[in-house]
Amino acid sequence: MNKLDGKIALVSGSGRGIGRCVAEKLASEGARVVVNDLDEAPAMEVVDSLKASGAEAVACVGSVVEGGFAERFVKTALDTWGVPDIIINNAGYTWDNVIQKMSDEQFQSVLDVHLTAPFRILRAASEPIRAAAKKEAADGREVFRKVVNISSTSGVYGNAGQANYSAAKAAIVGMTKALSREWGRYKVNVNAVAFGLVHTRLTQALDGEGASIDIEGREIAVGIQRARLEAAGSTMSLGRGGTPEEAAGAIYLMCIPESNYITGHLLLCDGGR
Repeated sequence: MNKLDGKIALVSGSGRGIGRCVAEKLASEGARVVVNDLDEAPAMEVVDSLKASGAEAVACVGSVVEGGFAERFVKTALDTWGVPDIIINNAGYTWDNVIQKMSDEQFQSVLDVHLTAPFRILRAASEPIRAAAKKEAADGREVFRKVVNISSTSGVYGNAGQANYSAAKAAIVGMTKALSREWGRYKVNVNAVAFGLVHTRLTQALDGEGASIDIEGREIAVGIQRARLEAAGSTMSLGRGGTPEEAAGAIYLMCIPESNYITGHLLLCDGGR
């Protein structure tokens, strides 16, 4: 048997990068996955790929910050398979600037995607999880569910130019710890994983002009100058940044039965910063 046979997983931001690798890893261990991306094409590409591998998957396309998305995301799982067993709050992006040049919109947008959206998703899932846990307890069954919120070393140590992102990623750790207290009685393990440098499109190496991504009509600059990337890698015990697959592995650790007695924990996945 696979470790996650029959489990139902919600993975936000799973059309690309770390999120896609998480969806693939969970599916490879038997989970049924609700894939989400802001754009339909990458979401459906992942769904088709998972189905081709023999897994079960459906898409819930849209922005995690839009009104009603959280309820729609959870309902997709409920209508297709049942109550979610695993919730991975992964969707997000960076929008950097020094504080004197950072607008209110820039600050709030990053908080919304990294903190408010996970809060809404977990709130939307709370009643189905509570009802399921109550029934399982009455039946004498112990069923563990898993929440993994994605943080960052920027939220642990801070990072220049990221007052918005650092604040959001620190706050998600606080929310994780609070929810672990609330949901322990429902047998839900609530943990967070903080990533250091992981090589994705958001941290691509730049040799000249910057790259950008489109977030709901906004062109957001992404990428890191190559010299800074190389310098960052040299400060890590393992001597390099991580891969999306390695990042997904850290999240996977918090989803398997071996982590049933771990909750309210922040796992650093940073190559030994």
